[in-house]
Amino acid sequence: MSGAESPGGPVRDPRPARDVLRGAGELLAGLRVREPRLLLAERDVERLAPGVVEWLDRGAAPEAVRRALTADVPSDLRNPAGLVAYRLRAALPPPLPRHDRGPAGTPPPDRAVHPFRTCDGCERAFRSPTPATHCGDCAAHARKAA
Repeated sequence: MSGAESPGGPVRDPRPARDVLRGAGELLAGLRVREPRLLLAERDVERLAPGVVEWLDRGAAPEAVRRALTADVPSDLRNPAGLVAYRLRAALPPPLPRHDRGPAGTPPPDRAVHPFRTCDGCERAFRSPTPATHCGDCAAHARKAA
């Protein structure tokens, strides 16, 4: 067994990998596209990137991080990096429960998007993981009528 492994499997380096940090930095640098007031200095991006990595490690999707950081930005914003740092700390999601994690503790992939189906009752489109013939409303109405 090498020094990088333990009886429970490989030990994760607590420092984020370079490519993960780069992706987090790109997310932060791109905030200004969605919200021009969030123009961050390169130094701030480097300082804040580990906070984004922590969100991602806890199962947050990049789009969820973007939304959390760009929502309701004050009109008189004077310190964009301070606001982003505060939001990364204050709104940090809890780690996913163990049973919600994939193999080797990795966050699960995004939830499956089920195909559209057409309701035989009202012809409304709905999504279902099973080959259901009626939407939720029509199925509930049929159960009440039975």
